Amino acid sequence: MKKHANREQALADREKLFIEATRQQICKQGLLGVQMAAIARSCNFATGTLYHHFASKEDLLMAVCSELSTTRQLYFRRVHEWQGANNRDKMFGFAVAHALFAQHHPEHFRLEQYVMTEVIWQATSEHRRQQFLEAMQPVGRMVESVARQAIDDGDVEPYDIAPLALAVGQWTMSTGMHTLIHADGVLSLYDLNDPYRLLLQNIRLQLNALGWKPLAENPFD
Repeated sequence: MKKHANREQALADREKLFIEATRQQICKQGLLGVQMAAIARSCNFATGTLYHHFASKEDLLMAVCSELSTTRQLYFRRVHEWQGANNRDKMFGFAVAHALFAQHHPEHFRLEQYVMTEVIWQATSEHRRQQFLEAMQPVGRMVESVARQAIDDGDVEPYDIAPLALAVGQWTMSTGMHTLIHADGVLSLYDLNDPYRLLLQNIRLQLNALGWKPLAENPFD
């Protein structure tokens, strides 16, 4: 029993080692520079050992993304536990948290964009996709709980939809803006030089459109 537990721990530690080595390689060489043989070599293991843990490079990248999701949770948890803030401030705070996370950890945001493309998503194993979805759930639950509380408090109408659905517009706007920001030159082509400010202004407009109280008198302040 103890021998089995030690073996499982050794496997888990080795997997974390591979994930961290991959993260470092992404930071240094970009997503397209990730090579399984180089990662295994940097950890002093054979390439076959790496494939024993991850059936493909896509599975490895998905695992890295899942691991990094715990960092994003810390940003959202600070908003969720914000004492004295009303529900609208918290919902707006989630957008700020998302923006700060993308700025502080650009390699994770780019990786998440990459693994969620259809070609990569379909190439990963069901196990790794499920692992990624489970890693994302805590953030979704925090946002959902604020939306549900807002409905209960009468801050926003339920609209006969799931509470989390009230935040989908904000989520898609944030993701879309971050995508444009990381596509060098796209926003400057239209003289949009302060994209994060513009994003937050549009989120205020979206919350106003939902009638989420207290309404912002001038969303573009």
